[in-house]
Amino acid sequence: MEGYIQHKLFSEIDLADPFFDSLKGDYPGFENWFERKAQEKAYVLYNPQRKLEAFLYLKVENGPIEDVTPVIEAKSVLKIGTMKVNPHGTRLGERFIKRALDVAISRGVEGIYVTVFAKHEALVSLFLKYGFIQRSTKDSASGTELVLWKSLTETKNNLLLDFPRISQRGRRKHILSIFPEFHTRLFPDSILNNERFDILEDVSHTNSIHKVFISAAPVSGLRPGDIIVIYRTTDRQGQARFRSVATSICVVEEIKSKQSFSDVSSFIEYCDKYSVYTKEELQGIYFGKQRQHVIKMVYNIALRKRLTRGQLIDQLGIESDRWTYFELTDNQFDSILQAGDAHESLVID
Repeated sequence: MEGYIQHKLFSEIDLADPFFDSLKGDYPGFENWFERKAQEKAYVLYNPQRKLEAFLYLKVENGPIEDVTPVIEAKSVLKIGTMKVNPHGTRLGERFIKRALDVAISRGVEGIYVTVFAKHEALVSLFLKYGFIQRSTKDSASGTELVLWKSLTETKNNLLLDFPRISQRGRRKHILSIFPEFHTRLFPDSILNNERFDILEDVSHTNSIHKVFISAAPVSGLRPGDIIVIYRTTDRQGQARFRSVATSICVVEEIKSKQSFSDVSSFIEYCDKYSVYTKEELQGIYFGKQRQHVIKMVYNIALRKRLTRGQLIDQLGIESDRWTYFELTDNQFDSILQAGDAHESLVID
């Protein structure tokens, strides 16, 4: 099915798809390499015409990495063996970088690297945005490639350069509720087991590492760097205790009141790429009487275990009169990370 990331054997992927033409041109012997990988897997995403839009092959290696100059000294690394995304304005590249980093975290490696030709400027810029640096170069029959490296043990004290890891020391923590229909589209890696995968489309708000959510809750006190636990509300009336769940951890980049925008055009331009709303809905929100705040945040962690309201109350001692939005103590946040089975390496301190 199209629209969501699949993990497929190379033998199940059509090498004749025009998607691979540029890779065949850049890398002599690509077809032979592809065929040798028949029983290995890659992440792929198809468009509605059943043609490839993205391809990602990952491989864990034991270091040091000696076929690059200078050598990368590391005991265990994740190599992005091949990554290609058709650019079409939906931030699909961000989604695949997030997938690669999620795999790197789950494998417990020291870092992640990719080789890429300098001519692919947009792709290089995307990697640099999320903490990769040009560490080395690699020479082969195909030419000289940049070697972009991201350490998962060093800290830059920067929200994006350290992504997906978060720093929680001295940061305020909050729970913020989101309706199911918005939650599924915004947080594709945090959907529930009983949700339909085929509703996840190749669109900006689904793919992006950045998310914009418009809330009528009293969130005006949020500040950049604050941590938010995303709380998906129940989809069945009267069953919040069992079907409202904490699913994800985000970090606030920016918060704006609706009134801070000079006009509706600037409001729509700011929100459109990263929110789940249509332009018509955004226009209605802007001219509506209800006070709203626009929260721009980074989608860092999908909890591996979803925590129901009942678990939050009974096991973790977290209670509130209103579950729309409230502040958590450091201990409560730590208990959510632990009970939610978040990878320890995702939290810097």
